[in-house]
Amino acid sequence: MFQKILIANRGEIALRILRACKELGIQTVAVHSTADADAMHVRLADESVCIGPPPSRDSYLNIHQILAACEITGADAIHPGYGFLAENAKFAEILAAHNITFIGPSAEHIRIMGDKIEAKRTAKRLGIPVVPGSDGAVRDEHEAKRIAADIGYPVLIKASAGGGGRGMKVARSETELSQALSTARAEAGAAFGDDAVYLEKYLEKPRHIEVQVMGDGAGNAIHLGERDCSLQRRHQKVWEEATSPALNVEQRNRIGETVARAVADLGYSGAGTVEFLYENGEFYFIEMNTRLQVEHPVTEAITGIDLVHEQIRIASGGGLSLRQDEVRFHGHAIECRINAEDPRTFVPSPGTITHFHTPGGLGVRVDSGVYSGYRIPPYYDSLIGKLIVHGRNRVECMMRLRRALDEFVVDGINSTLPLFRDLVGNIDVANGDYDIHWLENYLAQGR
Repeated sequence: MFQKILIANRGEIALRILRACKELGIQTVAVHSTADADAMHVRLADESVCIGPPPSRDSYLNIHQILAACEITGADAIHPGYGFLAENAKFAEILAAHNITFIGPSAEHIRIMGDKIEAKRTAKRLGIPVVPGSDGAVRDEHEAKRIAADIGYPVLIKASAGGGGRGMKVARSETELSQALSTARAEAGAAFGDDAVYLEKYLEKPRHIEVQVMGDGAGNAIHLGERDCSLQRRHQKVWEEATSPALNVEQRNRIGETVARAVADLGYSGAGTVEFLYENGEFYFIEMNTRLQVEHPVTEAITGIDLVHEQIRIASGGGLSLRQDEVRFHGHAIECRINAEDPRTFVPSPGTITHFHTPGGLGVRVDSGVYSGYRIPPYYDSLIGKLIVHGRNRVECMMRLRRALDEFVVDGINSTLPLFRDLVGNIDVANGDYDIHWLENYLAQGR
């Protein structure tokens, strides 16, 4: 087992990793920018190192500074959390060259799954169902029109090198394709430095279903069920739950076993999430995230398995702590991402939190790094914290969530708490009757 882990991240995920390390008896190093000197994970870590000024490129993305922090403190492993360097293959390679363990998959697997086209090819080869579309990047408009005619309109144009909705456009006819193609390419080039795009069949009303997997790098893997992340705004997840209201046990087992078998065949090591669009009983591969997900606590709630413990165990050579037949699913869990944003316009709302009170009680968890008097900096993600609620079934979970949201207090800045108080009382949400477009339609109607 590792002696000392450096946490190359900030906010609630850094605190989440720190807690897991302490439970395992591992010393911790927090790195931070000057803007995060008073952050909770910095206060609680065994050691801390300032790695630069507020801009991410000068601190949390500064590989040389993070390596220097490892040298100074003697850390023998790095946990990247999510975001920043978590899916940076070059970073993983540099750490390996310096005999520092990257708590995550191999650089090769990060690179394969980071390229959307190569990821789709790999998924198809491993027996994972994929959306009909181009086999690779489209070379020109003529090829795009030919492929679109083959798979049928509408089609979705997507950036090969990125996500988050950038470089993504829908064309509903041949007349729309030319403009959509050029716009998607321009956005992709500006956002990712790579204007390669590919085409997929556009699904009209799908759900977003993702499967949590763990592999030991030696040909063994398990799945920990699925999460439904269909409530999204601008392709950003807002509300996640497990298990999905749309799936039955047979569907859950089928897609879980398919993904676990593929990940095992790949020789994948660590935590990963395979994401799908789901429509009319069929799953279509979107991408694989080679890291811990923001929404991992809902999986922990229904399985009782600490995913960060598992990541650390696997990276240290300890392998998986359980077999597939030992995984049990209990009840239902929902996570709400509480952001420092205006609940109507979603404009970021940095500033000082004058009063912060989190809900408690049976089945209620809050992952947050903020506190009363903490200043939300304007430089990073606007996440205040995540409210995770667990119940014996979805009805109980929703009732508990309603109560927990009423107890949650964030004063001094705007937050998205009012949005979730609206959603928990909505009949469609209560019935689990929504798709990936539902929330934006709801917001467009002025809720």
